[in-house]
Amino acid sequence: MFIWPHMLWSLLLIPLLVGWYVWLLRRKSEAALRYASLNIVKEAMGTGQRIRRHIPPFLFLLALIALLPALARPTAVLTLPSERQTVVLAIDVSGSMSATDVKPTRMQAAQEAAKAFVAEQPRTTRLGIVSFAGTAAVVQALTDNREDIVAAIERLQVQRATAIGSGILVSLATLFPDAGINVMSAQEERSVGRIVPIDPNTPANTNFTPVEPGSSESNAIILLTDGQSTMGIDPIEAARMAAARGVRVYTVGIGTTTGEIIHFEGWTMRVRLDEDQLKRIAEMTRAEYFNAGTAAELTKVYRTLNTRLVLERKNTEITVFLAAIGAAFALASASLSLLWFNRIV
Repeated sequence: MFIWPHMLWSLLLIPLLVGWYVWLLRRKSEAALRYASLNIVKEAMGTGQRIRRHIPPFLFLLALIALLPALARPTAVLTLPSERQTVVLAIDVSGSMSATDVKPTRMQAAQEAAKAFVAEQPRTTRLGIVSFAGTAAVVQALTDNREDIVAAIERLQVQRATAIGSGILVSLATLFPDAGINVMSAQEERSVGRIVPIDPNTPANTNFTPVEPGSSESNAIILLTDGQSTMGIDPIEAARMAAARGVRVYTVGIGTTTGEIIHFEGWTMRVRLDEDQLKRIAEMTRAEYFNAGTAAELTKVYRTLNTRLVLERKNTEITVFLAAIGAAFALASASLSLLWFNRIV
C-alpha cells in the first residue's frame, strides 16, 4: 500500500534513464570506431575494466529503484514494539474463585500467573490492579513499582457475587482519571441477580468524542473471571464504553463452561464460565478471548498476552527503510566511481 500512490509515476524515469545510458554507450562506441587510437585504448583496458565501468551506474540505478517508490510513502504490516504503556489487571475475586478445579485454587492460580505476567513487563509499562466481586475497587493505583503491584495481587481475597461490568468500568476510570467516569454507579445495585444499565446521558458518556475501537495504543485492560455477572453494571455496556475510548479489553476465562458446585460462606452454588459474554466483550473492543482450564494454561495465556502487549502487528510507513537502502546504493556508486575513475558516476 502507498499513501501517495500518484508518485509512482516517477518510476517511468527509470526506463528513460536506462535508455539514455544505452544511447550514450552507443554514441561512444561510434566515436571510438572513428579513431583507431581509441580502439587500441579500449582493447588495452581488458574485459574486467570494461565491466567495472558499468558497476557504478548500475548501483546508481538500484538507488533510484529504491528511492523513487519511497516518494509514494509505502506502508507494510510489521511486528514492532508496542507503544502501550498502561495496563490494568481486572481480577475476579468472587467466591467461585475458591473452586479447586484449577489447582491449588482458581484464585491462587490467578495470583501466581498474574505475578509472572508483571515480572515480564518492561519497566516503562505502568500497571494497576482492580478487583471485583459484588463491587469493584482499585487495589493498586497505576504505578511502575513492581513490588507494590505484586503486594496488591497477594492481598486479594475472595468475596461474594460477581460484577464484571463494574470491574471494566472501574478499570476505565483508572485509565482515565480525568474523564469524569462515574464509578459510583457501578456500586449502586447490591441485589444478586440485578444488572444495572448505564445511563447514556451521563457526562461520562456524552462529554467525549468516540474513537475507533481498539485504536488506543497506550492503554489496555486484562479482565480475568471464572463466572457469570450477577450484579452491578451491564458488562456489555461497560465494554461498549471501553470500545468508544479505543481501549482493548483482553478477556481471560478460568474454569470450565460446565461449572462446578462450590460451598462458600454457607452458600451452595454452581459456578460456570460464561464464554459467550467474554468473547463478545473482547470482540467489541478489538481484543482477544483466552480460556484457561488449568494453572499451566493460565500461565501460558499470560505469556501470550505479554507478547500481544509488547509486540504488535501494525500498518507502518516504511519510507525510511527504502530511503536508507537507496542512500546506501548511491553512496556505494559514488565511492566506487571515485576510487576507480576519480569521478562521481
